Amino acid sequence: MDGTILVADDDRTIRTVLTQALTRAGCKVHATSSLTTLMRWVGEGKGDVVISDVVMPDGNGLEMLPKIAQDRPGLPVIVISAQNTIMTAIQAAEAEAYDYLPKPFDLPDLMKRTARALEVRRRTAAPAAAIEDTDRPDELPLVGRTQGMQALYRLIARVLNTDLSVLITGESGTGKSLIARAIHDFSDRRSLPFVVASASDLQDIEGPAQVLARSRGGTILLDEITDIPPEVQARIVRMMDGPADTLPRFMATSQSDANRAMEEDRLRQDLYYRLSGASIHVPALRERVDDIPLLVEHFLARSEREGAPLRKLTPEAMELVRSHSWPGNVRQLENAIRRLVLTARTDEIAKAEVAAVLGSQPETEPAAGVEDAEKLSASIGRHLRRYFDLHGNMLPPPGLYSRILKEMELPLIEIALEATGGNQAKCADLLGINRNTLRKKITDLDIRVTRRRKLM
Repeated sequence: MDGTILVADDDRTIRTVLTQALTRAGCKVHATSSLTTLMRWVGEGKGDVVISDVVMPDGNGLEMLPKIAQDRPGLPVIVISAQNTIMTAIQAAEAEAYDYLPKPFDLPDLMKRTARALEVRRRTAAPAAAIEDTDRPDELPLVGRTQGMQALYRLIARVLNTDLSVLITGESGTGKSLIARAIHDFSDRRSLPFVVASASDLQDIEGPAQVLARSRGGTILLDEITDIPPEVQARIVRMMDGPADTLPRFMATSQSDANRAMEEDRLRQDLYYRLSGASIHVPALRERVDDIPLLVEHFLARSEREGAPLRKLTPEAMELVRSHSWPGNVRQLENAIRRLVLTARTDEIAKAEVAAVLGSQPETEPAAGVEDAEKLSASIGRHLRRYFDLHGNMLPPPGLYSRILKEMELPLIEIALEATGGNQAKCADLLGINRNTLRKKITDLDIRVTRRRKLM
């Protein structure tokens, strides 16, 4: 790389790491903990790329983007932020940041994006127009800092102001409709109607035409598209093929896998191809366990704003919440927290109180959308295709092979250790590997081994 990078972050460690990495790559680096200093450098004409945090001691990095675009048209700004919500990604996209990365970020990935920004800077100096800010809610109930959720945020930000149809898949309670609403509310069609159409709304022969008339060029969300009868789906196809200048944007949700739904004749192929301009899969809550404490805090804070007492969970209670399977996903978690807030005897919610609430809720996995008979290789294939899709037209960070193997090894060894009561000799025999190899993997993967007596 060859260029000058301006780094603004109040974390000294991040400034040091970025300065060293970028310097080794051949760049000149100016680093600061002050937005005021950053804006002075920009005004002086310094820098070919900016890397900036959002929350700084003297201001908000996102609020500086329009000023940077005005003073230095075409100067790429890469936003990095520990505020891991969909709002941050959307605000960065609306302010026309060149890129957005959540903290903690992958350093090789950031280096690759910086190199690409430098190349873009060399090829074009086209102005990046700032979009006028409008009154919007401070936060959306789409919260998460796990890798899957951050990739989801970036994909949503990329499709906001396109006319692409969007197919949103995921289990019940994951927030599919919330994502559709967010895409509409932050798009160019935000001032137009957002119409949710279910199978009952479209059943009558005039149903599609009535829904189309209500939308007035806004957005139509086809709720649970595979529940809509095939003959009605045919009418939707004809509706979507109408004159382009009068059509709304179409989105659809589905709990079912689209390929399986087409094989079972629950989804017309021609409708699928029209709806899948962009495909968004929302992960189940059990696939992003590390987001659960963040979601709990979010729901507790919201309850307090609504007039409920301020509550918090003990560490033991939080661990019990994390270990629950949550077949109803985020919606079930929200309802459980609301109930705990109302029934807790003290400000601190104990493990026993959580157990009492969760004890009356099902622990089984949801039937809808679950690939019960699916082979492991097919499940891994679906996961990898979704992972690549979430990166759009960019490749994932290097080192994919070792990362995927590590993700597979970790649960395999943990479950094998649990099945053998923590006996490493039995576990190694069960796995068919050398005991020393098992010990090394336990150390490398930071697996905690607990010996206990097996009852079988």
